[in-house]
Amino acid sequence: MSQHQRNLNRTIKFHTGFFFRKYPAFPYILKWLFISSIIGILVGSASAGFLTSLQWATDFRENHLWLIALLPVGGFLTGLLYHYFGKDVEAGNNLLLENIQEPKEIIPLKMAPFVYLGTMVTHFFGGSAGREGTALQMAGAISDQLTKILKLDKNDRKILLISAIAAGFGSVFGTPLAGAVFGLEVFLMGRIRYNAIFPAFTSAVLADLVTNLWKAKHTHYHIELIPKLEFLPILYSVLAGILFGICAAAFSRMIHFTGSVFKSNIKYPPFRPVVGGILVAVAVFAMGTTRYIGLGIPTIVESFEKQLPLYDFAFKMIFTVVTLSAGFKGGEVTPLFFIGATLGSALSLFIPLPFGLLAGMGFVAVFAGATNTPLACMLMGIELFGAECGIYVAIACIVSYLFSGNNSIYTKQKIGEAKNSRFEHLEDKNFSDL
Repeated sequence: MSQHQRNLNRTIKFHTGFFFRKYPAFPYILKWLFISSIIGILVGSASAGFLTSLQWATDFRENHLWLIALLPVGGFLTGLLYHYFGKDVEAGNNLLLENIQEPKEIIPLKMAPFVYLGTMVTHFFGGSAGREGTALQMAGAISDQLTKILKLDKNDRKILLISAIAAGFGSVFGTPLAGAVFGLEVFLMGRIRYNAIFPAFTSAVLADLVTNLWKAKHTHYHIELIPKLEFLPILYSVLAGILFGICAAAFSRMIHFTGSVFKSNIKYPPFRPVVGGILVAVAVFAMGTTRYIGLGIPTIVESFEKQLPLYDFAFKMIFTVVTLSAGFKGGEVTPLFFIGATLGSALSLFIPLPFGLLAGMGFVAVFAGATNTPLACMLMGIELFGAECGIYVAIACIVSYLFSGNNSIYTKQKIGEAKNSRFEHLEDKNFSDL
């Protein structure tokens, strides 16, 4: 090597070292921009495929209602799959939360196809479930394989899983900002891991972009009338938030209690969804409506357009609790949107606020109370319904979060900071320990 080349190398090293000393965050940004890009492409594509096939399954079922009679058979097949081949991934979202809190073995890749197939069976044959659980588990299982490939340490793996959750949530609902904050907020109630903020936001935004590039469709909602911000509308919003929080707590307790009833009375796991499937199918044919099964998107949209009856939210809660407690796969979040939106619309019978606004507030506030993620839900309300309703949505989410008590649909969610000083002794405990 010539003297000139050696001098040039020393100059490059000097300036490179100076640059990295002056901008120490630059290597971190480059590293996580690369990893987040991979997550965004993989998870966004998976979400697009899932959303498209889910829409097909829903449309096919609604045009062939006799399929609902086969729900117990579909449940039995799902039960067999998980009992004999998927016990290590059966914990679902709780497995993701556990690995963020205390990283263990890499999440098996089979979680992604298993939960996808299980969710498709649920919706194809008429169970009442959502899609967020599937999106998060697919995202987590796919992204966690990068841990081995890129030889990430425990800290980086935590950030990776947070980013995967953010990408899955943001892309499946078309709300990247809410998805990013949800990933940061959900695993540890009351605290946010700020060293994951850049990867979470980058992964969520890129995943949403990729999902849109695949032309996967998201539902749009519109709140027609938003009252001027005054004392009485704020007071009514607080009252609505209290009711949303109580509803969220009731849902969380019901789903855990009913799950324990199924487990204690039916010892062979594959038989649990058979019994649950029979109950749901009989109820659907007896009532003569499919309003309370599947995602329930048409009814959610309807709640923004007119005042709905008070029983809609209760029936959806019952159908969802039986479906998921019995062992069918899917998620709780879209049913929570249905429950909150229809409850909000019905509350306009008693609370003098526009039914559309109350539907939007309930849509995110019941979810906020059931998952203890008020910040993510505020952003979701703004992304879905516009900034004009932001204050009302924020009030509903905060109040619902406070009044939902020490409850969560995720048993492995950890209490990082209690909701008030009376419960400080519960900090650092999982909800399953309460």
